Amino acid sequence: MRILIERDDLAEAAARAACAHEPDAEVAVVDIRPAHRGFRAFLNESAIDVSELAIVTMLQAVAYDRPIVLLPVATLCRDQHRMLVTRQERTVAQLAGATVGVRSWSQTTGVWVRGFAAHEEQVELRDVNWIVYEPGHLPEHQDPAWVSRAAAGSELLADFTVGRLDYAIFGNELPDDPEIHAANPDAEAAARRFSVREGYVPVNHVLATTREFADAHAETLCAMFDAIAAVQAAQDSGGEPVGFAALRAPFTRVAEYAFEQEVVPRLVDFHEVVARSCDALRVSASRLGG
Repeated sequence: MRILIERDDLAEAAARAACAHEPDAEVAVVDIRPAHRGFRAFLNESAIDVSELAIVTMLQAVAYDRPIVLLPVATLCRDQHRMLVTRQERTVAQLAGATVGVRSWSQTTGVWVRGFAAHEEQVELRDVNWIVYEPGHLPEHQDPAWVSRAAAGSELLADFTVGRLDYAIFGNELPDDPEIHAANPDAEAAARRFSVREGYVPVNHVLATTREFADAHAETLCAMFDAIAAVQAAQDSGGEPVGFAALRAPFTRVAEYAFEQEVVPRLVDFHEVVARSCDALRVSASRLGG
């Protein structure tokens, strides 16, 4: 049983629960950091059984009918308004006509950032020159026709540093450079307003498994859910959201953004995500915080 969760406390809780529920199982925590480097191995190579997964990639898996199942806990949330950065005297409102780099079109941080630009700053996303540097985690997805791929061998940070890009969207790799600043000069306040208005901090990563693994280990997965929920509840800040009810709003909002940006081929309703999990794990939604 191979588990990929970047946060050590959550990984340890999941592994302990698995060992306690299946004493004869060989349980291994896969050490891949940052976790997104392991997503393709989980999705395409059957190399991982329970994995942290970007929320947008989870939506793509459902939209493309991959046998992937949500275990409803968030493993990473963060304010996203500060992730659109520039080295110039530019703001979000000046994105039209500018060149913006992002690691992948389906990168969750990019989906949130573009959604904020479109809905809070009224930016027409198709008026921006978007440059992407990597494909997404699912080969079924093709980037929109209005998005360009960087030249082979190019790197996002290098292009941004030398000025080939007016803006860039970074996730965990956000550079620590005093010349780089958020394109939204009010980013922290904007993030607070969003969280107060919507009732959550944007979710980046959730937990997922395969339908095959869920069929064989449903009770163990529910025990993992309980263990991670206990860790999250013990956090001073209340931890990341846990349960279907807590994840409904962020899933619904980012699904809308993803569909508008042609990251998914259809709008994914959260009820469909819940139904997949309940069917695979043979439980009611209330068992998993529904």
